[in-house]
Parts: sequence; structure tokens; C-alpha cells
Amino acid sequence: MHDNHLSRHAQQVLTVTQGKAHLQGPGSDPSIARSWLRCLEDYHLDPAQTMAPTVLEHGRVLESRERLQQVLHIAGNEMNSLHQQLSGAGHAVLLTDARGVILNCVTAPAERRIFERAGLWLGADWSEACEGTNGIGTCLVERQSLTIHQDEHFRGRHTGLTCSASPVFDPHGELLAVLDVSSARRDVSRQSQFHTMALVNLSAKMIESCYFLRCFDNQWLLRFHLQAESVGLFSEGLLAFDGEGRICAVNQSALNLLGHIRGGLLGKPVEAFFDCSLDELLGRACVNASASWPLRTRDGRCLFAVLRGQARRAPMPLVPAPVVEERAQIPGICLGDATLQADFRKALRVYERDVPLLVNGETGSGKEAFAKAIHHASQRADKAFVALNCAAIPESLIESELFGYRGGSFTGARKEGMRGKLQQADGGTLFLDEIGDMPLALQTRLLRVLEDRQVVPIGGEPESVNVRIISATHRDLLGRVQDGSFREDLYYRLNGLEVALPALRDRTDKSQLLDFLLAEEAAGDSVLIDAPAREALLSFAWPGNVRQLRNVLRTLAALCDNGRIGLEDLPAMIRQARPAALPVEGASGHPLEDAERLALLSALEHTRWHMTHTAQQLGVSRNTLYRKLRKHGIAR
Repeated sequence: MHDNHLSRHAQQVLTVTQGKAHLQGPGSDPSIARSWLRCLEDYHLDPAQTMAPTVLEHGRVLESRERLQQVLHIAGNEMNSLHQQLSGAGHAVLLTDARGVILNCVTAPAERRIFERAGLWLGADWSEACEGTNGIGTCLVERQSLTIHQDEHFRGRHTGLTCSASPVFDPHGELLAVLDVSSARRDVSRQSQFHTMALVNLSAKMIESCYFLRCFDNQWLLRFHLQAESVGLFSEGLLAFDGEGRICAVNQSALNLLGHIRGGLLGKPVEAFFDCSLDELLGRACVNASASWPLRTRDGRCLFAVLRGQARRAPMPLVPAPVVEERAQIPGICLGDATLQADFRKALRVYERDVPLLVNGETGSGKEAFAKAIHHASQRADKAFVALNCAAIPESLIESELFGYRGGSFTGARKEGMRGKLQQADGGTLFLDEIGDMPLALQTRLLRVLEDRQVVPIGGEPESVNVRIISATHRDLLGRVQDGSFREDLYYRLNGLEVALPALRDRTDKSQLLDFLLAEEAAGDSVLIDAPAREALLSFAWPGNVRQLRNVLRTLAALCDNGRIGLEDLPAMIRQARPAALPVEGASGHPLEDAERLALLSALEHTRWHMTHTAQQLGVSRNTLYRKLRKHGIAR
């Protein structure tokens, strides 16, 4: 039966590529027909061949990941979010380099073997020249978003897959990567992929924009759009220029908005395209620009823009935000909560004595910010702070990322080798986020490093390191020790002092924190919050904790035109979740729990009980949402 399917598919491919009429089926799409023709005539592939994809050696995969390290870091959270938005089982979210080699994959652990059997391995080459017509490879050739559905694949062995892929371009218009969502389910229709394709497109644009912003972190960056409320969103135009006003890079949205091709902008003075002088433009700059202002083009069209950079004028005196005294010495953290402040002081004291810290807290409660603040307040402030997310790196690569390797230590290894995170943090701090997800084999090696103060790179000799460790997790590590997935000796070695960060709903400094975060997001602009809006923000349960509050304030500051935030400006889920005057049905008598329950009910009502949309709105995972519903006894 399998051989018959391969033969029929091969015959269909040959019929289309020979130019015979084919008004229905995969060959009716011109882009598919073009790709099939390339596969036969340019790559000399056989559609009936069943060989497995080519997989790069471990060292070459590591080298490729190191080249795209910033992109992988940016894309990691976006890929996890995309996988959650797809909600149902049966999806793999993939990121490849510009050659089509898979560098990262996010999928449910129970489904990993299904996709590996389909050839979606870490390091597998899915270029069109190797695997024929497929989402990744054909996207690389066509340089546009597309879906390749089942029989549209060139090779018969791939006809069980449906792939939606979108290109990611660098600031100079060169292909940087491909973001792809693949499904191995047979019941997937092509029509059902419209929603998936839209989500992939959006995520690819987000990665593209974040990478652009990071590449030009130290230069002037103009962000603009036709609508004021769209500045800061993925569809905005991005234009970077140097100190002399010469344009360095633009994204595609900027080219579309200005009506020029890339070659007509690069190297030209920025004032040649906008109706203002360079000095006037730079006078509008702000280090963390958010509020937009009107900007006319030379041909008279009105845009709205913000300019990130150091203004060339004396700044207006600012009223300092009411934050705690430690703010002057410890950037990036608010310590108005007395318990949190005491924990911070204890943590700093033991850190200075080289005692490992274990930071525990809910997702979004600020564990990395706490660790960074400890580092910057310590005597190691001028040394490196290196972060490693143990849950975001594929298990097969985490050893090389953490310990590094020597040149020539395995097939494909770079001849100069690679320094691991431990060596990079030498003299400073290594922050191990999501330590509970570290594989058991690596836990043993990490324990040895902590005991011996030596790192042994793959294929290398022991090296002494002077590094202090701060670990973080939102999991119950003792529970993991009991079930055998985390080493007991490592747990006690890392847990020199355990700090439990409070959830935002439990903090006593919410008002100070609100002002602190708003001051950071407003970036020097004067933004006031009306009393009813402030009350609603302070009484909301914030299931996504500080991260969710910061994201809401960032949006409010960006959309604030008159310098005031009113109740009507708040998201519906916050307006509707204000505590009611009457007792809430099912209330527990505990105000904070009642506020969380009311927030859940309001969000569910707003999304008509669509669990994926509710989780997105609240900024939590679906698993967390279901756990909280069970906790409060909420059922439809």
C-alpha cells in the first residue's frame, strides 16, 4: 500500500512537470509546480525515494547556533508562545538558519518521536535541494510565506506533513532564518492552515523587529507608522541612522511606508526623506522613547514616529518617581516591599560569601531581575552576568552550551572550539534559569564543577573557574528530588539560601512598583494615572505577575497621547475585574483569592470561555489557567 502511494504521488509529480493540464490537486498551484520542476531539473531528486533527511554533525549544529545566538534567544520565547497559541496537539514549531538547517524545535515531549520519524531532527537539512518541495526549503527559495500541504510536498515520504513557513529577514534585507509550524496529523485541511499561517507570520515579524532593535541598540532608531497607535507594533517602520544622519538600515515596513527601494535609502541623509532638519529630529530623541509625535515626509504625508537615542539638547527636569532609596544603587528593581527588601539584603550578604542562591517564584515574578540586581549590587558588578535558560536549549546541545568544547573534539567541531557559559561567566555570575529542567546527566557534571571549581570542556582539559551561581525555578524542586528527576545532592548544593519571591498580588509595594515601572516605560515623559485607573490597576490580581504589569504599562504609555491614563484606557479584563461592592458568588473570604477568582471569571466571560484566548489575555500558560480554575472551583 505504501509503495502504491509513492508510485501514485511520483506519477502525479511527473504529470505536472511535463506540462500536462492539471486543473485540480497540488499541481494546480503555480508555485508548487515551479518547485516540483526545480526538484526534477535542478536538483535531480526522485519523488519516490524514501531516504531520511541529511543531518549535520553535532559540531556544525553548535557552530550554526552560535552564529544565530541572538536570533535563537529572541525566537525562543516567541516559539513557546506560538506553540501555546496553537493550543491543540500535533504541532512542531521550528526555526532554521538561512540554509534550511533546523536549529531549534518546540513540541510536546510526548510527540517528539513522531516528528523525528518524519525527519524533523535538530540539525536536519530541509533545504529544497535536499528534501524537495517543503515549507522550509520552498520558503527559502520563494522568499515569502507559504503553506505546503501534504501531497504538495515533492517527496512521497513527506506527504503526511503540513508545513506553514515564514521568512525572517535581517536589517539589510538578507534572509536570516525561517520560522515553520509543521503538523503530522492526516486530518489537517488546507483551509485550517489560514489561521496557523497568520500566527506564524506575526511571530516571524516579531522576531525580525526585535532582532533589528537589538542590532542597532547603540544608534539612533526611528520607528514610525501611519497610525499613532501602531507605533511599537510589528507593522511599524524601522530606520536606523548614524551620528551624521546617514541611513544604515531599514526594514520592509519602512520601505513600504516611504515608497522607496532599499538601495534608494541606504547611505542617504535621513533629512532627505523627512520634512525636518537633523537637529530637529535629534532633539526629539529619547533613550527609551514611547510617546509618538507627528512627522511629515518630504512628499507631504503625515506619519507618527518615536526616535530612540540620546537627545542633543538639555533634557527637561524630571520629577523623580517615588521609589525606594536602594533605587540609586540598584538599577532595575523596586524593593518597597519590606519582606522582599530584607530577603534582598540577606541574599546579597550570602552571595558575597560565595554561597549559591536559589530563587523561587511564580512565572513573571521577576526572578532574573532579582538575580541581576544582586549581581549589580555586589563587588562583581563590573564582571559578566551570564544567563542560561535550561528549558529553552535542546537537551542535545545544553552540555556544549554550558561547558564548551575544544577544537577537533568531535566531527564538525570548530577548530578554535567554543567557550561555554561557565567560562564566559568566569569572575562574575552565572544565572541558571529553570534549573529544574536540566537533564540528569548534566546535573552530575554541574555538581562536579561546583565541588572542584573546574570546568572540563568536551574533549578538553580541566580549567579553573571563579564563578558564582544563582539558580531559579518556578517548579517544586523537592518534589522533583522525590520523583528522581533532580539530584538531591545538587539541590542542597545549589540551595545555600532559598529566596521565595512573592507573587505581585501579595506584594505590599504595588503602588511604588506601579510608579517605578511606569517611569521606566514612559522613558522620561510625564505620564499620570487617574485615581480610578490606578485603583483598578492596584486591585487587579495580575496572574502573570510583574511581567504582565510591565507589558500593560508599556502599552498604556505608548498609546498615551495627552499624558494621562484613564479608566477607559485600561484593557477590558482589568476594568471588568474591579472588586464589586456586593459579595461575589463563591467568594472565599480572602480578598486576594477573591480578586484572582473575579479576574478569571471576567476574562473567561470576555473570551466566551475560549481557554487559549483566556490564557493569552491573562499572560499565563493553558496549564496554569486550568490549575487556577480547579483551585477556585470554576467550571462552565
